[in-house]
Amino acid sequence: MTVYAAGAVLWREEKGALQLALVHRGRYNDYGWAKGKLDPGEVLPQTAVREVLEETGLKVKLGVKLPVQRYKLPSGEPKEVHFWAARVSDSALAGSKFVPHEEVAEVIWATPEKIASLLSYDADKALLKHVVGLYNRELLYTKPFVVLRHAKATPRTDWKGPDGKRTLLSSGKAQAKALIPVLNAFGPKKIVTSPWVRCLTTVEPYAKKYKFPIVERIALSEHGNANGPARTKNVVRDLIDTQKPALLCSHRPSLPSIIDELSDNATFAQKKELQQGLLLKPGHLMVVHMTVEPKGHRRQIASIEQYASFIAD
Repeated sequence: MTVYAAGAVLWREEKGALQLALVHRGRYNDYGWAKGKLDPGEVLPQTAVREVLEETGLKVKLGVKLPVQRYKLPSGEPKEVHFWAARVSDSALAGSKFVPHEEVAEVIWATPEKIASLLSYDADKALLKHVVGLYNRELLYTKPFVVLRHAKATPRTDWKGPDGKRTLLSSGKAQAKALIPVLNAFGPKKIVTSPWVRCLTTVEPYAKKYKFPIVERIALSEHGNANGPARTKNVVRDLIDTQKPALLCSHRPSLPSIIDELSDNATFAQKKELQQGLLLKPGHLMVVHMTVEPKGHRRQIASIEQYASFIAD
């Protein structure tokens, strides 16, 4: 059985120069990225954020998805370690409560060159090279644009009232709650949704837990998109241009308009990847990591990933 783990390559800029953080594990006397095993009931992004906090004392949100490390353990079991880049703000660094402990003796911030000389494993050195490449191509500093399809709703055939009032099933409500940790790992703060009940009740658990306001846009509803897809695209474009960590919740029939507008910022290969968003199941989401750009510059897509809660569809 595959053993799963997750972590992050922590980075920041100091006087315009890239700085990265690694951890020194005293027990093994080795140097590597903050990471740890998946706990039962967790999703991998949740594991990454938790392990970073436990090992470094830093609270982070995940950025660009990085290559997966795959190797065999001494027992012969396969292991996968999933990594993200994670920018550490000045306030997060100042708020760190790290003290040396049994697993981690110290957290070291240094230049990529110094980090390369310290890292103990070739796989971690390959990850360093990838991160530096992203930084040099200005693809490392990103904010997430999360596209979420509402959770499992009462079937149309079983609903007698207006479609906009159709409620979530009990399994859909469980999906909405289960989405909280994966959404929090990426940290969207601006929440925009269709005003229809099944969308609102999908984002409410996350919004209420972290006290984020919910903005309703009729253009994201099924009827709104059907009557004016250009208005739906305008909502998406406005959200992209704010450059804030964003969550957009809508319906399957509206996804083509949403994906089409996101595709304007994509490469040819990314456009194909974005098309997978048209197949999102209820309660599933796509995270589009988009670069933070100076005002007036077009944002780029750095990476794309999809997630679902552990609740059955």
